Amino acid sequence: MIIQSDFDGTLTEEDVSFALLDAFAEGDWRKLYEQYRQNKMTVGDFNARAFAMVKAGRDELLRVAREEVKLREGLRNLVNYCQDRGLRFLVVSNGLDFYIKEILEDVGLGNIEVYAARTNFSPDGLGVRYIGPEGAVLKKGFKEAYTKLFLKQGYQVVCIGNGPSDYFPAALAQQVFARDGLMDVCKDKKLKCQPFDDLNDVVRGLEKL
Repeated sequence: MIIQSDFDGTLTEEDVSFALLDAFAEGDWRKLYEQYRQNKMTVGDFNARAFAMVKAGRDELLRVAREEVKLREGLRNLVNYCQDRGLRFLVVSNGLDFYIKEILEDVGLGNIEVYAARTNFSPDGLGVRYIGPEGAVLKKGFKEAYTKLFLKQGYQVVCIGNGPSDYFPAALAQQVFARDGLMDVCKDKKLKCQPFDDLNDVVRGLEKL
């Protein structure tokens, strides 16, 4: 069994990428976000265009990420639960790989598998690319591409998420833990899911599977 989790707003209480854009983007990134929310652009296009507005270096970005991030209660309990029972816990996120890995490393969880946007630092702005399981750049369908791979490999998949983009892997998964925007979409689409407040709720749900 694979436990596939989102990062921003799921393992963290706030969206780290939004905090970075608020702090460093040289332009109206929220206008782009509204276009994404209205399905006028893919998440890949949104992040590529929004982070191209960020000229700050890696160290500056990490400083703000560390200041802003608050990990959701129960994360270590969830990771330990999965390790003790031989469940493969991993992160598949539309966020950026560099801050996800550093934040997890900071709390001693740097061994967690992370699949996220690959980041290239440049004075002209951050380059953001989503690389799928086959090694190709994906403009959309990043999360579900990995879910499909895991299912093809014979795993059962449990999906944990908080945002509308998590619906696509959730629709493929055998079990879904949802909150916030994902919960709303699941209700609209009549997709069965289990609500969670913190990650201890997820552990309790896994114990019942």
